[in-house]
Amino acid sequence: MQALVIGEALVDVVARPGVEPVAYPGGSPANVAIGLARLGRDVQLLTWLGEDAEGDLVRDHLEASRVRIASGSQRAARTSTAKAHIDSAGSATYDFDLEIDYPEHQVAEDAVVVHVGSIGAVIEPGATKVTSLLGSARRRAVLTYDPNLRPTIMGERDAVRPRVLALVGVSDVVKVSDEDLAWLEPGSTPQDVARAWAAAGPALVVVTLGAEGSFAVTASGVEVAVTAPAVDVADTVGAGDSFMGGLIDGLWSTGLLGAARHDAIAALDATGLTSLLEQAARIAAITVSRPGANPPTRQELDGGA
Repeated sequence: MQALVIGEALVDVVARPGVEPVAYPGGSPANVAIGLARLGRDVQLLTWLGEDAEGDLVRDHLEASRVRIASGSQRAARTSTAKAHIDSAGSATYDFDLEIDYPEHQVAEDAVVVHVGSIGAVIEPGATKVTSLLGSARRRAVLTYDPNLRPTIMGERDAVRPRVLALVGVSDVVKVSDEDLAWLEPGSTPQDVARAWAAAGPALVVVTLGAEGSFAVTASGVEVAVTAPAVDVADTVGAGDSFMGGLIDGLWSTGLLGAARHDAIAALDATGLTSLLEQAARIAAITVSRPGANPPTRQELDGGA
């Protein structure tokens, strides 16, 4: 069994107050792929990289975690970059120099989950290819989506919102941050939006609340909330991506990925749902305790060295 992750891989140039900028490999979907691979999952990443120094940095990072790069993903004119500005509390804001497209690709027969998210899911020409790939995989894989909105490059809300809602509607599992919802659905509470989304297609909608934890709503009406583990924050780069990877990994461990698993995910009870959120939160907490998007290995998660 394997996972296919579709989306941008790029270089994050992280700038902290009073410190020289440092370049890290990044990109939300790439971070999810790495998070899953470090947890021992077989992962392929469909992305868009250049044959340049930045691309080498990203490739080395992916290969070090045993993420397989899909054929044709290295035909970009240049590798995309994002400048992450870290404030005194460790929170990040981004400026992007990005181009996203994807090569022709067929989803593997043994793919049990297809994850999409962030910029590459809504920016053309890649967005249309994402929609087509999701359609081709729907009968045999669970589809997961994280909007991970970046207004500075995605565009105005009125243009982005229909694309996001279309992806929400075809997905089995959606993870979204409260910050994304505040921008996308101003005037609505995260709880109200999550309930509306869960009634419109997904089996499960999870909302992350930063240091306050997360909550989840299933299509069958089960709702749970968990607190975030206490941790000294280095920065929040990759926190949501690590949570997303942990959520997919938890579904994988409980046999809830693959064909015809939508109803089984929707039928999760409060105990099972709480367990999923708690493990995803533990994974995210390890990531924010160290600089950059650096998710834990299975050994680290299980308490090993």
